[in-house]
Amino acid sequence: MTKFKEGAASLPRHRRWPHALAWLALALLILTTIAHLATKPPPMPTYAAVRADWQPSEAWLYDRDGRLLDSERVNFERRRLAWVPLNDISPAVRAAVVQSEDRRFWSHGGVDWLAVASAVRARLKIGGTGDRSRGASTLPMQLAAFLDPSLAQPGQRDWRTKLRQMRAAQALAAAWSHDQMLEAYFNLVPLRGEAQGIGAGAQSLFGKKPADMTRTDAALFAGLLPNPTAGAEALGRRACRVAQTKDCSAIRAAAATLVSSEHAARFDPALAPHLAVRLLDQPGKRVTTTIDRRIQAAAIVALRRQLSGLGSDRVRDGAVVVLDNATGEVLAYVGGVGLKSTAASVDGANARRQAGSTLKPHLYAQVIEHGWLTAASILDDSPVQLDTASGLYVPKNYDRSFKGPVSVRHALAASLNVPAVRALVIDDVQQFRDRLWALGYHGLVEDGEYYGFSLALGSAEVSLVEQANAFRTFANLGEWSPVTFDAVRHLRNLPPRQIVSPAAAFIVGDILADAAARTDAFGADSALRLPFWAAAKTGTSKGMRDNWCIGWSDRFTVAVWVGNLEGDAMRAVSGTSGAAPVWRDVMLALHAGNPGKAPKMPAGVEARQIALPGTREPSRREYFMAGTAQTEMAAAPQAARRPRITSPVSGSVYALDPDIPIDRQRLAVTVSGSVAGYRLLLDKKPLGDADAGQQILPRPGSHMLALVDPGGRMIDRVRFTVR
Repeated sequence: MTKFKEGAASLPRHRRWPHALAWLALALLILTTIAHLATKPPPMPTYAAVRADWQPSEAWLYDRDGRLLDSERVNFERRRLAWVPLNDISPAVRAAVVQSEDRRFWSHGGVDWLAVASAVRARLKIGGTGDRSRGASTLPMQLAAFLDPSLAQPGQRDWRTKLRQMRAAQALAAAWSHDQMLEAYFNLVPLRGEAQGIGAGAQSLFGKKPADMTRTDAALFAGLLPNPTAGAEALGRRACRVAQTKDCSAIRAAAATLVSSEHAARFDPALAPHLAVRLLDQPGKRVTTTIDRRIQAAAIVALRRQLSGLGSDRVRDGAVVVLDNATGEVLAYVGGVGLKSTAASVDGANARRQAGSTLKPHLYAQVIEHGWLTAASILDDSPVQLDTASGLYVPKNYDRSFKGPVSVRHALAASLNVPAVRALVIDDVQQFRDRLWALGYHGLVEDGEYYGFSLALGSAEVSLVEQANAFRTFANLGEWSPVTFDAVRHLRNLPPRQIVSPAAAFIVGDILADAAARTDAFGADSALRLPFWAAAKTGTSKGMRDNWCIGWSDRFTVAVWVGNLEGDAMRAVSGTSGAAPVWRDVMLALHAGNPGKAPKMPAGVEARQIALPGTREPSRREYFMAGTAQTEMAAAPQAARRPRITSPVSGSVYALDPDIPIDRQRLAVTVSGSVAGYRLLLDKKPLGDADAGQQILPRPGSHMLALVDPGGRMIDRVRFTVR
């Protein structure tokens, strides 16, 4: 019997082809669907979204008039600057990149099919030597990979990845204009090192702005794109092909220079690096400050000139702050100028250092305000010792000499230490510490007992900004308000606080502007003397580690610090030779053509002609708080002074001479004040009457000499040692 075959073979031949074609179409549909799904690209963002999400690695600092002061890198993952519009890129660069990377860019829709066909033919050609430097990758395809790195994973150059790129490029071309794609490409392209985008690349590689790049720069830039890490030879060879020039010597030389060193040019003037670090904390942030670029530059020049003149073997660092008296705006903020500094990144304007004598004006203002002293009051500049919780405190003057009876005016103007300590005894350490806190010295976190009497001589640590604003309070007749750096968020609407009475602030300012009163200490023509009214105070910390000069005119307060940020002592630098010349230069620059005016006498102050018998000071016109004026001020007679032991001085050490008989080496005891009926005790044993001119027969060891009143109450005591 004849057997019939099943399936297609059983069909008549004329009916087999349509059936096969149907199956083939189904198979192709399935394969196409699989290929479509397998090569589906990630969604591409819009041009607007890319621009909105762009975050440069830098932030920028501007002065009050919108002029660039400095920039600061905030993001260290990669370096990119602000987005560069296409029109701000040199036409030579645009043409070179399009010609070398995608010459039919302006006519295709994301994929250059002619280039694809050419690339396929080159791969299939046995022994082919075609130039594959560009291949079929278009600018939109590369841009898609920049936008989504999954489209260009290292080691993935298979057909599927390439198809995903092509489809993503077509999606970009359908939604973006060609100008938008080219602009985004220039801003997202990775370049040599950590630079991304033409903004960072033009600066770090060519030392130029994108708009200023030449034809040679354009050829080198385009030559870098296929391989940003290429060596000089390979880069020069490719750049020559891009430039299409016969003489490539200049391009090869430029390639060698580019590879050997990066320019890293700065387009900002780098005028406020320390303030930039302080205020710029977010990528892309633009801060408009109160800084005046002209004043900032003048302060930098003055400080740099002074430090260069002194030499790094004497002092290495310095800082300057300038304030507007009326508003509290910071007009200049110089944290350092580099030179031979060993700590150039440290902000000298914000670092806390020992204040030295610069706190004395605040102390005298407080005691004058309370009416306990006047500018004409007499203070005794003679040896003194004070019992404290940590032992005896024996202050000494800067020159280790004593002037005897001096007025408060002379003591403050000449910066005498012992009278300042006596003034603090009259005041109160805790009250003085609280006054300093109210003035903005917020580094004083301990109570008064912690600082002790040395607070009068500036043992506390303060910053230059704090110093400037505290002295600005004097300029504003005792009104304190905070400083401000930010021109947008201005603090001028905050009401000021009256910290010092206007009368006391005026009197202290008059003392610090008195060139005659400071002549003994600083000379008749020191750096503090200006051709217009200005008040100033210098200070030097213990161990010659810090040197200050802070002062004000009618419009500005200028504070200067000079020292070594690492804490080592300066050499042969004093108040008038270190910081004061910088203060003077800045003040003169500020008042060029507009000299400062003396302040008007406020209510609560009266002037009186005063005589000072018993001192070295001539008669003069003096200012007083209302109700405290006098026509004559003299040191209290000896009999009226508080009884105390004046010799030996507490803490003294005496050495016996073995060649001199012991009974010829007696110590004379002297006392001051009215001591009738008072007695002296040596090591708790009676020595005799205090007014009888007693002498001590010294014995080796430590001794205590006490003065007791007729009732047996101890009035004074000193400790001394005999060796």
